[in-house]
Amino acid sequence: QVQLVQSGGGLVQPGGSLRLSCAASGYNFRNYDMAWFRQAPGKEREFVAAIRRNGGTSYYADSVQGRFTISRDNAKNTLYLQMNSLKPEDTAVYYCAKDVVRGQGTQVTVSS
Repeated sequence: QVQLVQSGGGLVQPGGSLRLSCAASGYNFRNYDMAWFRQAPGKEREFVAAIRRNGGTSYYADSVQGRFTISRDNAKNTLYLQMNSLKPEDTAVYYCAKDVVRGQGTQVTVSS
């Protein structure tokens, strides 16, 4: 069955960096576009970034453009989200997603 297993995340100070990973299994990873979403307490789920199946095109929410980078390694069946210049408002649970399937979620907390 399709599985997305996330790693990374944690507590970081404002201005710091983190990298999230999402290991995919149970399907042909290279054939599917992938995305990251996030949800902060009391807020709606928010699109963060997406990447096309060949990794050639990516899309970002305005709120993270220029600070976050989505990437993928199709040989390793893994999706990444590099997050730089983190702000307190980036604090949320982050999810990787393929269609309606999503990972287990990873807490990212940006605080001094």
